[in-house]
Amino acid sequence: MSYDVHAHCVPPELMELLSVDGPAMDVEVTKNDRGEELLVLAGRVRVGPLPAALGDTGARLAAMDAAGVDVQLLSHRTELSAYALRGDAGRRYARAFNKIMADEAARHPDRFIALGTVPLQDPAAAAEELAYAVRDLGMAGVEIASTVDGVPLDQAGLEPFWAAASELRCFVLLHPNAPLPGVDLGDYFLENLFGRPAESTLAIARLLFSGVLERHPELVLCLVHGGGFLPYQLGRFQKGFAVAPDRTAVHLGRPPAELARRLYYDSLLHVPEAVAFLVGLVGAERVVMGSDYPYEMHEREPVAAIRAVPGLTDEQRALILRGNAERILGEIRR
Repeated sequence: MSYDVHAHCVPPELMELLSVDGPAMDVEVTKNDRGEELLVLAGRVRVGPLPAALGDTGARLAAMDAAGVDVQLLSHRTELSAYALRGDAGRRYARAFNKIMADEAARHPDRFIALGTVPLQDPAAAAEELAYAVRDLGMAGVEIASTVDGVPLDQAGLEPFWAAASELRCFVLLHPNAPLPGVDLGDYFLENLFGRPAESTLAIARLLFSGVLERHPELVLCLVHGGGFLPYQLGRFQKGFAVAPDRTAVHLGRPPAELARRLYYDSLLHVPEAVAFLVGLVGAERVVMGSDYPYEMHEREPVAAIRAVPGLTDEQRALILRGNAERILGEIRR
């Protein structure tokens, strides 16, 4: 068995629902000048166009079969977290989305496991929706974005959500969104090549140094794109913790490296030697396979990519391909 924990999906039923009920959730379905569908959230956040492959189940299964991927954890396109929606609109949107995503996974229960979304802009409602998604809909957890409508995760009052996720021991996939506002990333594909891993690094650094990870040791949090730049710069975090405790240790009692080794990291680093470095740093038991299907940067052969990592034992490869995912899924407290 092999599990891909980082694969995006937007079922067509979502767009169909929003075309009818979107205004009640403060969501508008519109089209650009090429006739492609877009979403406008709260009158100001534009999402799309959405690649057709996000909702093409047949193409997804064919790609999985060709690559030797047995199971995908389905997560939404990160912009569809829809944190711009306020009040009841955000709650209704998350509930509708989660039901649709759960139904998509249920049509192929041996191949798909659903991850939901929660309205982090309303932390109490997010905790409630998380419990519903995991316990009632059978989801494995949720994907969250790197900020809450631009507010850093450590400043968004998310204690109810972190506590609920820790209690459930469900899978929380942290994915970058709208990278580094104010920084010009328009050239050379830098928004993707640099901005997204940088955004993840900033988000996890804030969670680490703010004490969120220390306060919630049972949180099952996974970083995509191999953890951004965190693994390579973890020594710098350690050094700062040692030499500038008046600024780095205000909310932190444990060394950053200890907390970083509690996290999970997907394998999407595109270079086998980089995955080998990650395994050497955090341990094979903290690395899971991820592909980022179906975007242009996705790994077409994720299983083969793990098999190509130099220096791994058969046991370590088995952990990355299936063992860690099976352990995480088996420990969810439903």
